[in-house]
Amino acid sequence: MASAPETALPRAAAAEAAPGEEDLLRAQIYDFLALLLAGPPDAALLEQTSALSGDDSPLGEAFRTLARLAAVSSPKAVEREFHELFIGVGRGELLPYASYYLTGFLNEKPLALLRRDMEALRIRRAPGKSEPEDNIASLLEMMAGMITGRFGAPVPLERQAEFFNRHMAPWAVHFFTDLEAAEKSVFYAALGAAGRLFMEIEREAFRMSAA
Repeated sequence: MASAPETALPRAAAAEAAPGEEDLLRAQIYDFLALLLAGPPDAALLEQTSALSGDDSPLGEAFRTLARLAAVSSPKAVEREFHELFIGVGRGELLPYASYYLTGFLNEKPLALLRRDMEALRIRRAPGKSEPEDNIASLLEMMAGMITGRFGAPVPLERQAEFFNRHMAPWAVHFFTDLEAAEKSVFYAALGAAGRLFMEIEREAFRMSAA
C-alpha cells in the first residue's frame, strides 16, 4: 500500500485546499474498495459493511447487495473466498495488477510508469510491503489520498484525471467485471459490481470535466 511523505502541508494551507463533500464521498468509496481488496475483512469490517445503505441508483443497489451479503457471511468464509480469488495454490483466480491486465505479465512497463508518477506526487510504498504498487488496492488508495491530501496537498481534479486515465481507466473496469463474474466470487462478486460501476462513474465524470 502507499504511504504519505514525511513532510506535510502547514495546517492553514491544507485547510485552504480542503476537498468538498462530494470529493470526500469519492475518497471514502475509493478507500472502502481498497480496504476490502487489500485483505479479507475481519468481523468488525464485515459488520460495518452490513450497515451500508444506498439510493436507487445501480451503484446504490450494488452497495445494498454487498451489505446483505456481509450480514450473512462469516469472516472465515470471506477469507477463504479472498484466498481462492487472489492467492490460491500457486496463484489465485485473478491477478489484480495493472501490468498483468495490460501486458499479460507482472512487473512490466505499466509498473515503471506508475512508479514515475508516484515519485512526482511524493507517494511512496509503505515500509515492509513487497507487493508491486500497481495492484488494484494500492491504486484505489492512491486515488483516495490524492483527493484528501493524504500525500501532501489535495491534488487538483485535472491531475487526478490524468492519474486515473493513465493507471486505472485502461484496466480497472475489466478487473472488476472479472471479479464480479469469477467462479469463486460470492461476497466479492457484489464488490466487483460496486467497483465496476464506480469506475465507470469516475471515468465519465473525468471525461465530462475535460470537455
